[in-house]
Amino acid sequence: MCGGVYYSAQGQDVRVYFPNPKAMLPVRTRNGGTELLAWGRRHDQAGELPLGGWARLDAIYSGRWDRWFPVPVKLPVKSFMEKDFEGHSHWYDLTRGQWIQGLVARSRHERRIYVVTVEPELADAVHERWPRIMSG
Repeated sequence: MCGGVYYSAQGQDVRVYFPNPKAMLPVRTRNGGTELLAWGRRHDQAGELPLGGWARLDAIYSGRWDRWFPVPVKLPVKSFMEKDFEGHSHWYDLTRGQWIQGLVARSRHERRIYVVTVEPELADAVHERWPRIMSG
C-alpha cells in the first residue's frame, strides 16, 4: 500500500514512512512547483478526514470520497516502499516521467493527501494493494 516514499524537496532528500504523524508528501502544483501536504490521518490525530493514508481507486469512482471534495494530483517521488505478505520491505524506483497519483481531500480548514491505490495486475503479486503509477 505504499508505506514509505523517497523524494526531494527544497534541495533535501527525504525518506518518510506513513506511521510518522509528521509525514508529508510532495504534491505537484499547477505552476510546476511542489507543495508539501500532510499524508493521511492517524487514529490519534484530530480531524474529520478519513483515517489512513490511502484511497482505493474503486472507492473514488463509486463516489465514497465525494464528501471530501477530492482533487487528483501528481506525487513526484523517486521511489516508494511496499511490504510483502511476510512483512519484508521492498523499495521500487520510479522512472523519469512517472509519478504516483494522489488525492487531496478537504474538510473545512483541513487538507490532507492520500495515495491512490489499485489492485495489482499480476495474479501472483506479493502485495495486496499497489500505488497507482502514472506517466506522461
